[in-house]
Amino acid sequence: MNRKSILRTAIVIMVGVFLVAFFNAPVQAKKAKKKEIIKNTDSKLRLDWFAAHQELAKNSPFKNQEWSHIGPTNVSGRCTDIAAVRPKGENYTIYVATASGGVWKTVNEGTTWEPIFEHEATASIGDMALAPSNQDIIWVGSGEANIFRSSQHGAGIYKSIDAGKTWQHMGLAGTLTIGRIVVHPTNPDIVYVAAGGHEWTDNKERGLFKTTDGGKTWVNILYIDEKTGAFDLAMDPDDTETLYATAWSRIRPKWNDPRVMPGYMQSGVYKTTDGGVSWKPINNGLPEAKFRGRIGLDICLSQPNVLYALVDNYEVARELTAEEKADSYTRNLKAIIKGATVYRSNDKGESWTQVSGLSEKLLQYMMRHSGTFGWVFGQIRVDPNDPETVYIMGVPLSVSNDGGKTFKRLSGMHGDHHGMWIDPDNSNYIINVNDGGIVISYDKGKTWRQFSNNLPVCQFFNVSFDLDTPFRVYGSMQDHGSFRGVITRRGSGFAAVEWERAPGGEGSTHAIDPRNPELVYSAGFYGHITRADLSKLSQEQSKNIFPPEEKGLEYLRGQWLAPIILSPHHPDTVYLGLQYLYRSRFQGDVWERISPNMSYNIKEELGDIPYQTIFTISESPQNANLIYCGTDDGKVHITKDGGKSWKEIMKGLPYRKWVSRIAASRYAQSTVYMTQNGKRDDDFAPYIWKSTDFGETWQSIAGNIKLGPVNVIVEDPINRNILYVGTDVGVYVTKDGGKKWDVLGSNLPTAYVQDLVIHPKENVIVIATHGRGMWALDAKAVNGGPRVRRRY
Repeated sequence: MNRKSILRTAIVIMVGVFLVAFFNAPVQAKKAKKKEIIKNTDSKLRLDWFAAHQELAKNSPFKNQEWSHIGPTNVSGRCTDIAAVRPKGENYTIYVATASGGVWKTVNEGTTWEPIFEHEATASIGDMALAPSNQDIIWVGSGEANIFRSSQHGAGIYKSIDAGKTWQHMGLAGTLTIGRIVVHPTNPDIVYVAAGGHEWTDNKERGLFKTTDGGKTWVNILYIDEKTGAFDLAMDPDDTETLYATAWSRIRPKWNDPRVMPGYMQSGVYKTTDGGVSWKPINNGLPEAKFRGRIGLDICLSQPNVLYALVDNYEVARELTAEEKADSYTRNLKAIIKGATVYRSNDKGESWTQVSGLSEKLLQYMMRHSGTFGWVFGQIRVDPNDPETVYIMGVPLSVSNDGGKTFKRLSGMHGDHHGMWIDPDNSNYIINVNDGGIVISYDKGKTWRQFSNNLPVCQFFNVSFDLDTPFRVYGSMQDHGSFRGVITRRGSGFAAVEWERAPGGEGSTHAIDPRNPELVYSAGFYGHITRADLSKLSQEQSKNIFPPEEKGLEYLRGQWLAPIILSPHHPDTVYLGLQYLYRSRFQGDVWERISPNMSYNIKEELGDIPYQTIFTISESPQNANLIYCGTDDGKVHITKDGGKSWKEIMKGLPYRKWVSRIAASRYAQSTVYMTQNGKRDDDFAPYIWKSTDFGETWQSIAGNIKLGPVNVIVEDPINRNILYVGTDVGVYVTKDGGKKWDVLGSNLPTAYVQDLVIHPKENVIVIATHGRGMWALDAKAVNGGPRVRRRY
């Protein structure tokens, strides 16, 4: 071989080696694509999806089936604002805005109430206002601004020109939370809206908006940044061009409360004297920006030079003692802040002076006023006729008669206060709203008239049932604790009845022994489980059965609604989901940890709110060793050997999306259903999945459901092809395994359906809604099963 041939051969070999290396090393050379969490559904797309939901409801073959409200009739729920028609004495009409149950109206001072805002894209209300020049014009700002753990998304602002008979959506759909609306006193087309923006993510549609054409167009007249929204707003009664607004920088991470944090330090007070064309900050005398949280604001109508501000003040008052390291919700805290602090201005906001908490005793009262969650409150009212009388809202409702120097608690009502209206013509007449509903005082707060029995807007988290006859359902309600009620048939439906207390707290899941309806398990705050024998409760037969801490193991953490289930194979076997899965074969007396940490367990996402925990558990009805778990940070696991070994099964699923329910099929051992919920990503897509190979692959069965989030999926106990899902707008059913879905029932309002069960003996569907109580429907019309005609 000559030199030229040798050279040619060498070149061919080198090229061949290069090509082999190139085509055999793409995995090493290619940069892995970064996984991203799906966030922030487009607001127009969301409204389109809701319109599709309405169309499905209109054409549903089940539109003649009617849900029955079953109670409770003796408990109300969280309300956020009030509007009253003036003058009182000539008018008895009051409107009340609820956190997640729409808007209600009374024309007889609360003797009866009717829902007037219940079929829109949201049932969560942040604020509302009547036009002073025409009180038939009502503005409703949707999206609770308190951003509590159970707050729900809004969908913009709505307007009625006929006292609530009809409504028109007027825009601002992407704001999601609205804290205050102010309508011009003589021109009802001029409206100001303070929008807080998204709760869980940053977004640009936030700040202070203004319309001059009755809502046809809006201009953002006070925009700071995508992390900062507007919360409160007050107009000078003598000069309608002068307004005061508060800005609030906040976000709610899944693992922390929405307090002051790096990057979110733009909270403050602003003033305009030209109707919003220009603004200036007026924070002289207030805490530094890095210590300013939510700020409430009010102006004295009779002396408009006097303003008050209620600041959630993050200045540290003192360090915690060892006994104070955990609050009532067992969260780990680091220090005690000053919290609720009242400031006063006598010169239209040019300067502020702290007036509350100026002695150690007075400071202690104010520090406790908002508990450890001041972002939930932030409302302050000054008597329109007396600048020295001031009311502040927190865990209690408190009043000062000396210009904010001292406060005393007003009693006789539920706690956790969110709104107040004082009659400008008569300061003795006060309406207050709180977590227990609405109350009215005719004597300046000395006594209160309550409406817990005729305003059914309680907020359930879940529902469980027993196998007694008649059977009872259990549920936990926001700020009320746990209750149970008897399912009572009445005609072709069910009766609304009073409920009684049940074991557990406001954030509890329940499991009832199928052999003994008096044996109830309940997991309270963050998974702290107890077992109670209700037949012996008079002897205090309730036992704490939380698993003991293991040496060398990280602090046990559970979700607010930590799951507990009883094995369908043997009810003495109990499962509890924390960051680990625990199992007891002895009714909770002895526990074994049967899994590793099931979450991503990212250190930076371990905050003062338990996160990265198990949220849903399912043991196969066909095989006791087949168990599924889903977490709040989007992990899904399976074990086929009773917990000896586990496998992740997340191929094709959206990254880190909250697993709201997982359900092993009762009909096929390899089949499992799952839903995921995007609420905490401001994601409104429906995630509904089915696997027929133990989770190795997942197929979307969302079908023609356009709008989520989805909270629960349940398999019918009679027909294997029938499935039910509960979403944030209602209930859907499919009779063909998920190819086509129909809205179930025509009379259910827009409701946050948090949970759904079907009683196996009675063939009754029961749903728990967060804002409208519980409802029931005979399942016979769906599954063709027997309708049990019992006389209860």
